[in-house]
Amino acid sequence: MFRLDPSYIGKVWPAFMWGVTVIAALGCCMGFKEFVWFMSVGYGFSVMCIGIFHLVFGLINGTLTAATAVLSLLFVIYGYRLGGYILKRELTNATYKKTLESTGSTKAMPIPVSLFMWVYSMLMYTAQTSAVSYRIMNRANDNIFAWIGIVIMACAILGEATADKQKSAAKKINPKRFCDTGLYRYVRCPNYFSEIMFWVGVTVSGIGAVQGKQWIIVLIALALITYIMHNSASRLELRHEKTYGLDPEYQKYSDTVPLLFPFTKQYHSMKVYRD
Repeated sequence: MFRLDPSYIGKVWPAFMWGVTVIAALGCCMGFKEFVWFMSVGYGFSVMCIGIFHLVFGLINGTLTAATAVLSLLFVIYGYRLGGYILKRELTNATYKKTLESTGSTKAMPIPVSLFMWVYSMLMYTAQTSAVSYRIMNRANDNIFAWIGIVIMACAILGEATADKQKSAAKKINPKRFCDTGLYRYVRCPNYFSEIMFWVGVTVSGIGAVQGKQWIIVLIALALITYIMHNSASRLELRHEKTYGLDPEYQKYSDTVPLLFPFTKQYHSMKVYRD
């Protein structure tokens, strides 16, 4: 176990957490150019920058343990891969850009709305990464839960990257067909499921390091990202119903393969009506 040093917390807490929040704000400020980037490209780059900040801060203050270093590095890898992948897709994939335009995601927003989303995003990403922030701030020792969380996070990154690669490969073969190969044989939204699992890993890594009321922020963030991913899967299902709903193969696929959570019977997020 470890003991908190009140004088250390009093001096470091404000500067450290404000630093994380400012880094998150800088990472997602690109949303002022494209509103959707607050929640996509800026999301990935915010997490990446927070990971870098954790590493630098921990090195300077001598609080960087082996587990904390790996956790922070996984933030960097996760954020860079996600932000870079989305940015490349939105800049080079004409089909995906048309999809965004059809949903109104590229529509310019009033400044107050953008400011609100910027503040919401920076606070959300600060909260999502807070389990590792608290580990550094509390000067926690490495424990088994930190390493279990690391394994879950690493597997989630691999799962998300694999799902994106498999879908891109399937679309190159047949752009007009839904993807049901690879991980998509077990769950229709493996990338969203992997996203949830990444943050589950972050939460698990906080056991024994996060203290008292700090858990409120950590658990609220996990609940919110789970809700957001479930909502994203629901919206994707609606788009797929419009595109493939009359295809008997898709009907069979969507009625037998879980939407978001593998090996469950959650096949649909809403009642689907077909003629």
